Amino acid sequence: MKKVILFLILFATVSFDSRKEDSYGVGEYFKFRIHYGFVNAGYATLEVKDATINNKKSFHVVGKGYTTGVSRFFFKVDDLYESYIDRETGNPYQFVRKINEGGYIKNQEGFFNHSANKVLVKDYKHNTEKASTIPKNTQDILSTFYYLRNHPNIDKLKVGESIPIDMFFDDETTKFKLKFIGRENINTKFGDVQTMVFRPLVQSGRVFKEEESLTVWISDDNNKLPVRIKANLAVGSIKADIESYRGLKNPFKTN
Repeated sequence: MKKVILFLILFATVSFDSRKEDSYGVGEYFKFRIHYGFVNAGYATLEVKDATINNKKSFHVVGKGYTTGVSRFFFKVDDLYESYIDRETGNPYQFVRKINEGGYIKNQEGFFNHSANKVLVKDYKHNTEKASTIPKNTQDILSTFYYLRNHPNIDKLKVGESIPIDMFFDDETTKFKLKFIGRENINTKFGDVQTMVFRPLVQSGRVFKEEESLTVWISDDNNKLPVRIKANLAVGSIKADIESYRGLKNPFKTN
């Protein structure tokens, strides 16, 4: 249950598009409402800021997830994820992970050296450092979705096809795939939206198994904005719907 909520919060704060040019920019902001059945379980936000890393202009992505109300009483979540992304390559320079999930705490910072295929993770809770070898173009958990957002084939996939990515998470590289399911028109608080439907998959044995039912609805326009995310559980389901947005580079198309 905890793992599903964590990934739902993270998936609720991402979007996808093709790389003719960056489909997002500084000032972009999303907010999502997380539901468990009829209960408002929490919120997730994502904002793109300006940054300079190694004397190069970069994107600084800040993602936050937190539970509210009764859900916070039973399962407290206060998560902060950050990623510094190279504007030219789309690869991450650095990530920050500060989470508190019912007393489960992580406080880490990672530094990528893509020329050497290495990442150095500093764990401030345990006062340790660990260097790991990574494949070329490995992403962190936030930069993965911005990398996909600018992927040239994201809107050219046929039903059943997927895009694979190497993602570094929890001190190791995992194989992440985004599988295209089809297209669907769904109703949102902003009106009806034509969407592309995807199913994110990770290798079995990681945070969730491939057969778990996590589905993402992405607006079929130049923003490729995530408008709905749903995870089917053994009992009930968790759903995230877009609550507000600002700073999009393209008009958000609704009917």
